Amino acid sequence: MSGLEGGESGKGQGAGAAADLGSRTIDDFGEQWTNYRDNPGYYGTVELLEDFFSGLLTLADVRDSRVADIGSGSGRIVNMLLDAGAARVVAVEPSAAFSVLKTNTAARADKVIYVNGRGEFLPSDLDLDLVVSMGVLHHIPDPAPVVDAAFQALRPGGQMLVWLYGREGNGLYLAIVEPLRAVTKRIPHGALVAVCSMLNVALDAYILACRFVPLPMRGYMRNVLERMPRSVRRLIIYDQLNPAYAKYYSREEAELLLQAAGFTDVRLSHRHGYSWSVVGRKPAR
Repeated sequence: MSGLEGGESGKGQGAGAAADLGSRTIDDFGEQWTNYRDNPGYYGTVELLEDFFSGLLTLADVRDSRVADIGSGSGRIVNMLLDAGAARVVAVEPSAAFSVLKTNTAARADKVIYVNGRGEFLPSDLDLDLVVSMGVLHHIPDPAPVVDAAFQALRPGGQMLVWLYGREGNGLYLAIVEPLRAVTKRIPHGALVAVCSMLNVALDAYILACRFVPLPMRGYMRNVLERMPRSVRRLIIYDQLNPAYAKYYSREEAELLLQAAGFTDVRLSHRHGYSWSVVGRKPAR
């Protein structure tokens, strides 16, 4: 499970409804990552990983470290972490994409511990240096148990970094995407692929226009999306329109997500003005 922007808050759901929604979201991502297995070009680079870090961490924080990736999907972030020099990566993926994850990381399987389960079942005795979760927690109706498990799995002084959809800076985007998602999260895979292909043409035009006009999210379009292959841009659209659940976090909610689990020194970066990168530290003994 990993993504870009897209979704609604899903407030007011009971525990049973939230559990069902979480299961449906896992199924959605299993279908997604078994259909879209590749991570070509800039989309799979250490450079993009560093961009996710948003200055809160550096690649030196990964090098020779024991790291867990919660919501590994097709293995993109796992491979980024290994490319950045991680000594070992615990790859956690609950969906049917688990087999894709193993295939895409097979060349370095000796450095990967595979956990076919939800993030809240991350073993507590791993003594990790770092836990990351990129584009995942905002797809979990109740992410607190996952963050708690990450806290327990870290060594004293270890850190957790998450990347979340942001509410601030996305007013216009949400006004367009949320009504669209009300339809697209219910239609079959083939129909959604057709919709995404049409929207990809519109995205091409918007990216081109951003070269000449200071449109909303221009920096992100020019510095990130324009560098992606067109096939990846279509996947990113699919990633936003497909999941059963997605939440946009305010700054306060993003900060509290880590603080509530016991993390201290919580810092945030408003990445490209539309999302939140958040890092916290487990207190030293």
